Amino acid sequence: MSRRVVRQSKFRHVFGQPLKADQSYEDIRVSKVTWDSSFCAVNPKFVAIIVESSGGGAILALPLCKTGRVDKNYPLIIGHSGPVLDVDWCPHNDNILASGSEDCSVMVWQIPDHTPLRPISEPIVTLEGHSKRVGIVTWHPTARNVLLTAGSDNVIIIWNVGTGEPLVSLDNHPDLIYNVSWNRNGSMFCTTCKDKKVRVVDPRKGEIVAEKQTPHEGIRPMRAIFTREGYIFTTGFTRMSQRELGLWDPTNFDEPISLLEMDTSNGVLLPFYDADTSIVYLCGKGDSSIRYFEITDEPPYVHYLSTYSSKEPQRGMGFMPKRGLDVSKCEIARLYKLHERKCEPITMTVPRKSDLFQDDLYPDTAGPEPALEVEEWVEGRDGDPVLVSLRDGYVPLKNRELKVVKKNVLDSRPPPRRSISSCDGSFTVREGGGGGVHLHTFTPSHLTVLETPVRRVLLLQAVQSVLTHTHA
Repeated sequence: MSRRVVRQSKFRHVFGQPLKADQSYEDIRVSKVTWDSSFCAVNPKFVAIIVESSGGGAILALPLCKTGRVDKNYPLIIGHSGPVLDVDWCPHNDNILASGSEDCSVMVWQIPDHTPLRPISEPIVTLEGHSKRVGIVTWHPTARNVLLTAGSDNVIIIWNVGTGEPLVSLDNHPDLIYNVSWNRNGSMFCTTCKDKKVRVVDPRKGEIVAEKQTPHEGIRPMRAIFTREGYIFTTGFTRMSQRELGLWDPTNFDEPISLLEMDTSNGVLLPFYDADTSIVYLCGKGDSSIRYFEITDEPPYVHYLSTYSSKEPQRGMGFMPKRGLDVSKCEIARLYKLHERKCEPITMTVPRKSDLFQDDLYPDTAGPEPALEVEEWVEGRDGDPVLVSLRDGYVPLKNRELKVVKKNVLDSRPPPRRSISSCDGSFTVREGGGGGVHLHTFTPSHLTVLETPVRRVLLLQAVQSVLTHTHA
């Protein structure tokens, strides 16, 4: 008779607990847009939430210490003319936020460390290249100032934010793109699409390296993320509308490494992955629970750990990078749950008796320094994240200004054609006829009307009027 041995894992007992009411962010009008994004982004300095706003899209960017009831007059970010669909903090500068909107534009914002006196309406740079709404924005994990955006025009554009110019434009998706996820060093990314395919793309070559048709057979949206080992973790639906998880090897997409059925629900499962612990947290929109799984190299490869349950459904979710956690309390993850009118932090902890730093829970993690510059990445170089130790805790860096160097657009434009020119700015109309020659001179004050074709027509009409008046 064999005894069943319990799997050994230091994450078998991970407990989720909401912070006290006074540590939440109250009285926030979370956006009601029907779009399957997280509506929230967090870093060690700020929490950014997409909120309702009249006359366009708005983002609330709060310092983490600004807990409690949010003043209704707190300055918002209000540059977009349509609802904001997605936001993402730059991993290399905690004061830089990117946002995509229904107005087809992407804007990059510099958020000050102090509370602004008035709403922020001027972005550092506006990226315009999509012809339809932009629902996905995600920064490159290791290269400075590289931003990926995807829109409902089925186009993916990778931008150099430092110059405001596109580096790569990919149109190899035939239908709506559901999500995009970079791998650990940013050499490739994976996408899910409405045509039921998961694709692995090499952006610099513009090639689809691998693809899998219908990893999940349901018609509801899928999600896919890269794991640290280079596998792809997917969430989707079966043909009977049951939610399903999958783990795949992109070098051999034929059979899944693991495929698990969960429950029956309409909410799309948003996966948040911690590369340091190989734990993935699944948050369904409209659910009131968070499930978490550990991914290992032992069968069944995706191990269920536990579920955090609450009474209120979640409208969205933000996930704190590892360097923003409290290591003294053995906190291995923190999620920011959006309710209808508030944002509630939820901590995930591993109980330990010792107060000393736990090396096994906190390996060196990705820090704020980029491994590559834009030019190096474009040339084909790859770099793993620059790691930092959390032994003494992480202190956020001071505000570093993002400098945008735009090329002069006038340099690349041909000189405008001028129908009439003169050194001193005046010109003369010469009229010849049987009655002799008449000269009519027009001064620079008349030339102001030459700016547009319509105004040129008006000038010609004025000339004709002068000539007619002369004859009369």
